[in-house]
Amino acid sequence: MCGFVGFTGYLEDGENVLTNMMNKIIHRGPDSAGQHMDGKAYLGFRRLSIIDLDNGSQPMYNETNDVVIVFNGEIYNHMDLREDLLSKGHIFKNNSDTEVLIHAYEEYGEAMLQKLRGMFSFVIWDSKNDTIFGARDFFGIKPFYYAVVDGNLVFASEIKSILSYPKYEKAVNDVALENYLTFQYSVLEETFFKGIYKLMPSHFLTFKGGELNVKRYWEPKFEADDNASLDVIIENIDKAMHDSIEHHKISDVEVGSFLSSGVDSSYVAATFNGDKTFTVGFDYDKYNEIDYAKALSKEIKIDNYSKLITTEEYWGAISKIQYHMDEPLADPSAIALYFVSQTAAQHVKVALSGEGADEFFGGYNIYREPFALKPMQKIPKPIRVLIGKVASLIPFKIKGKNYLIRASKKLEERFIGNAFMFNEKERSKILKNPTGKFNHMDLTKPFYDKVKGLDDVTRMQYIDINFWLIGDILLKADKMSMAHSLEVRVPFLDKEVFEVARHIPTKYKVNKENTKYAMRMAAHRYLPDMVAEKKKLGFPVPIRIWLRDDKYYNIVKTSFTSEAAQKYFNTDVIVKFLDDHKNGKEDNSRKIWTVYMFLVWYEEFFGNALSNA
Repeated sequence: MCGFVGFTGYLEDGENVLTNMMNKIIHRGPDSAGQHMDGKAYLGFRRLSIIDLDNGSQPMYNETNDVVIVFNGEIYNHMDLREDLLSKGHIFKNNSDTEVLIHAYEEYGEAMLQKLRGMFSFVIWDSKNDTIFGARDFFGIKPFYYAVVDGNLVFASEIKSILSYPKYEKAVNDVALENYLTFQYSVLEETFFKGIYKLMPSHFLTFKGGELNVKRYWEPKFEADDNASLDVIIENIDKAMHDSIEHHKISDVEVGSFLSSGVDSSYVAATFNGDKTFTVGFDYDKYNEIDYAKALSKEIKIDNYSKLITTEEYWGAISKIQYHMDEPLADPSAIALYFVSQTAAQHVKVALSGEGADEFFGGYNIYREPFALKPMQKIPKPIRVLIGKVASLIPFKIKGKNYLIRASKKLEERFIGNAFMFNEKERSKILKNPTGKFNHMDLTKPFYDKVKGLDDVTRMQYIDINFWLIGDILLKADKMSMAHSLEVRVPFLDKEVFEVARHIPTKYKVNKENTKYAMRMAAHRYLPDMVAEKKKLGFPVPIRIWLRDDKYYNIVKTSFTSEAAQKYFNTDVIVKFLDDHKNGKEDNSRKIWTVYMFLVWYEEFFGNALSNA
C-alpha cells in the first residue's frame, strides 16, 4: 500500500512543492520514495513494500519512458493480465502489478479498467499525448482526491497533500458541513475543502489541455435469481469467499487478520490460514470483545494479539485521528479501528478485514425494518401520514412513537444509509448560517431511481453501497490503517464476490430470524453457532456513557462554546443537546459526537494549532 501526489504544469520550485506534498503522506509509504518531473507533469510516490519488494519502486515507466504511473493498491489478477499482455508483445522489466497497469493502459486504454480485479487508485501520465489518466476502484477502497488550480490538475491520495500545493487557497465548504450533519460523514463529491473533490468509486478522469473529464466505468447492479436454491447459494458464497481470500493473501510479506465478535471478520479469520489475528476492546465489559476473540482464535488455532483501549487513550487520540481522516467523520468506531491497526502494524504489514459483507449480503439490523413496518403498510397512506404526524406531536417518550413516525414515511424519506443524524429542520436550528443545500432526498434520489421496482431491502443495500460504504466504512478503513503504515485488504469487496451476492434473493439475505442469512450459513461450516448467528456489533464504543461523565462532558462543552463553535453553530442549541444527554433526558450521544468531531477537525486544519499543516 502506498500514496501518491502530483500536479500538472510547470512550477519554478516544482521539486520542492512535490517533496512537501509527499512528506505529508510518509505514513502511507515509509519504505521508499520516488519522483517524476518533466516540466509538464510532476508525480511523487511514497511506498509501503508488499509485492516484488526489490523491483516495485515508483514512479514506474514503460520501456520507452513516455508512459509513467503512480499507483496505490493491489491488482489481484495481475499475473493473468501479464500473460495476456506478454502474448501481445509487451515487454516487462519486473514482476510487479504496477507494471501490468502501464501495459494494460497502452493496450486497452480506458477499457483496461473492466479487466482489473483489486483495489486501486492510480494516475498515469502519457507524455506522448500530454494526457493524465486516473482511476479509482469499483467500490472505493482506495482514496483519490483532486483539484483544478489555476488551470492545472493537482491530485493526491490524501487531501493534506493538496493543501501543500502553494496556489491552493484553503477554505471550508459550508455545504459539505450542512450535509455532514445529516449523514455523519462527508457525502458530497466536493470535500470539506472548497475546490477539492473526491474521484468517486468506479470512475476515471482524463485531463488534457486544461480540460477535465470524469466518467463512470462500472456500476453495481442487483438481479436476484429467485429460482436459486439455498444450498447452491451457500456453496457459491463459500467458493467465492475462499477464492477471494486466496487472491487477497498474495503478498511477499506476512498477512494477518482483524477479528471483532462479528461473523464477517470471524469468517475471514477462520478461513485465511494465517497465524495472527488482532482485536481491541474498551475498559467496559459490555464493550470488550477481547475474550471472545481469544476464544475463537484458540479454537481455530491462530494467535490473537489484543489491546484494551483505556478511556484516556481513546480521547487522547481524537485530534490525531481527525487529522489523518482529512475530513470530519463522526463514526466512533473509527478510533477503535485506529488502535486495532496500530496493534496489527507491530506484527504485520498486511491485514484482512470484513468490510463490505453487510452491504453485499444484507447484514445491517436496519434491513429488517421493512418486515417490522409491514403491518402498517396495509393502512392507506393518507391515514399512515396522519398517524405519523400525530405521533410526532407527542412531547414525551412513549413506546411505539418512533415506529409510528417511521411507518408513516416512504423508504426514500427515512433511509439514507446506516446513519441519520440531523434532519433538515434540526440542522437549520443548530447552524448559524444554513445554506439550505441539500435535502437528503435530493442526494439519494438519483440512486433510488436506479433501483425502482426492487424490494426495500435491496434498495437499502444499494443506497449503502453508494453512500455509507464509501463515505464512512472505507474511509476509516483506509485512513486508520495507513496512519500506521498498514495495508488493509477487504476480501468481501471483490468483484467476483459481488457477482455471487447480487443474485441472492432477499429471503436468503434478511428474514425474521437474522440478517446475512445465507452468508451466515456459509460461515457455519467454519464457525461455532454462537459466532455464525451473532448479531452485528462491529467495534462498539461507550460514548453514550462517557458523555455523562463530568470530565468528558466538560471537554465537549468547552468545544461547544469555543470560537469555532460560535462561528458555525447556535451554541445555546448544541449545549442544550449536551445538557439533555448528561441529565438523562435524551440519548443525544451520536448527534453530540457529530458536532464535536467537526469542531475537532476544524481545530486541526483551520485552528491556530495547524495553519501550517
